[in-house]
Amino acid sequence: MIKILLMGNPNVGKSVIFSRLTGVRVVASNYPGTTVSYTSGFMKIDGRQVEIIDVPGTYTLEPTCEAEKIASEMLKTGDIVINVVDATNLERNLYLTLQLMEMKIPMIIALNMWDDTKHRGVDINLEELRKILGIPVIPTSGLTGQGIKELVTNIPEAVPPSSPTRSRNERWAFVGNIIDRVQQISHRHHRWFERLEDASVKPRTGIVIAAAVLVCSFMVIRFIGESLISYLFDPIFNSLWLPALMKLSAFMGNSGLLHDVIVGKLINGEINFVESFGLLSSGLYVPFGMVLPYIISFYLILGILEDIGYLPRLAVLLDTTMHKIGLHGFAIIPTLLGLGCNVPAVMATRVLESKRERFIAATLVCIAIPCASAQAMIFGLVGKYGGQHVAIVYVTLFLVWIILGVLLNRLLKGFSPELLIEIPPYRVPPWGTIIQKLWGRIRGFLIEAVPIILAAVLVINILFVFGIFDYIAGFTAPVIKGVLGLPEESVTAIIIGLLRKDAALGMLALSPMTAKQMVVGSVVLTMSFPCVATIIVLFRELGLKDFMKSTAIMLTSALAVGGILNVIL
Repeated sequence: MIKILLMGNPNVGKSVIFSRLTGVRVVASNYPGTTVSYTSGFMKIDGRQVEIIDVPGTYTLEPTCEAEKIASEMLKTGDIVINVVDATNLERNLYLTLQLMEMKIPMIIALNMWDDTKHRGVDINLEELRKILGIPVIPTSGLTGQGIKELVTNIPEAVPPSSPTRSRNERWAFVGNIIDRVQQISHRHHRWFERLEDASVKPRTGIVIAAAVLVCSFMVIRFIGESLISYLFDPIFNSLWLPALMKLSAFMGNSGLLHDVIVGKLINGEINFVESFGLLSSGLYVPFGMVLPYIISFYLILGILEDIGYLPRLAVLLDTTMHKIGLHGFAIIPTLLGLGCNVPAVMATRVLESKRERFIAATLVCIAIPCASAQAMIFGLVGKYGGQHVAIVYVTLFLVWIILGVLLNRLLKGFSPELLIEIPPYRVPPWGTIIQKLWGRIRGFLIEAVPIILAAVLVINILFVFGIFDYIAGFTAPVIKGVLGLPEESVTAIIIGLLRKDAALGMLALSPMTAKQMVVGSVVLTMSFPCVATIIVLFRELGLKDFMKSTAIMLTSALAVGGILNVIL
């Protein structure tokens, strides 16, 4: 079967062209990491089925990072190359084009974002460009579908280019010569959104814009997430699933080992989806009723910010600060996600290039970033003692994020790669693309995370049934009471935190707690083990060795910070 490779620089619209050609729903985003693992699909050309492969974006065939290395390796397997070029930034894109032509593989150019050239005062002489390169050049727009039919029609016309091998300097000199002959740029005044583009990356105005965007985003995210829980998922579980489970519980005798594992323990004669811990109660409610709503809302807003073109600007704005803790600017993405739910946050560390960065980011998210449900309980329970105590919790977590990040950056071997990124212009994103992206991410969560979460809930439930957690509670009681100054009743709450942070905080509220103890308990619960869903995803992303390291850091940090707060408050 013929293999056709889609190759080009990052952020030139390859994934959208891929979707147009194959109909496969893939992630088309504006930040590095989304296409490092390539995607393939199929289409028919002249009655024959061919494979289309979306190759990771690369600026050169001389690899400088993992994505470019993968792209160079995949080039060896292709029969035809469709070089996707950003028509609004022709000079930067043509260097890779010349390298691809030197490989003598049949090739065609998709001059993408053609519709943007007229808005930006860019005039390209297509006939002259085709004459110079000697290969088909088709103007396209992946977002509107312009030129896609002509592109497909011209694929059989692709022939090996006749191009000499050039040195790096010779290529750039030839690129300059091509630009002089085919491109003219006319002067025009900046429009309002172009002034906004510039303001978004300048330190003074950029911080103000970032604060406004983030505050608005989280208000919308929380509204959507809580609305989905209140008006969709909770009614489904309470009105449809709960009656069925109660009948199953009665059939199984309302108690017993098998009943407690499958249905869960009855709380005051009823099934409590948070506290019963059964495979069919908490096991389903945790991923679907509590995590999924926030994944939907976060990824919807994230997709909009990506396709508008704001996230790369936020990454550049925060890059210098993030380097202080061993990360580059794109680490802000999992950090922001963690404020909604730690599960997608840990999964989002895949956007980071090095294993060291992924470890630091995932560990910091699990330790210092409270999820939305935990934050709601912190405001509700700690807030009743006064706003100053809520402030102490958040200031403590922020300081832990900074200090621990600096320590990990100094102690862990390796380095943080520089942030080399093309900043796309602001665009109005197509809703079809956003919905496709949202569905792809939700589907990934359902396939990757839900089965493992169910298995983990089953295992933890069995440990509860056999009293393992009671033994752990008894063993750790002296530390909880002595070092942290918490009452004995809080031991169980901290263990419950493995399954659900807000449930554990709620159990703390049932104990006779002072304001100081509630602050210490909230900080320790946030910093210690995340919920079971996050634990499983963290293990999957980091592997056993790094997972154990991260766990040790969590426990040590939680005890140290809790002990310090117990002394100074």
